[in-house]
Amino acid sequence: MRQALLKICQRHELAEMIYMGADGALTKRRVRILAVGIDSFTAYCLLRHEKRTFKIERVLSIQRVVSRERQAI
Repeated sequence: MRQALLKICQRHELAEMIYMGADGALTKRRVRILAVGIDSFTAYCLLRHEKRTFKIERVLSIQRVVSRERQAI
């Protein structure tokens, strides 16, 4: 998982992940990864609209966002 995070970070890509919180709740989040550490990473979370720190072990899946969704006019 760490390698996937590093790759997305290095390419400055937007990612979508399924994350399990400390309480066991699952959330689907879009993030822009800013830095990857040994057991955690920092990202700008589009759900919360702020910079957050996430534990790598709690990421259940992550994939880069290939195209942006079209916005309704």
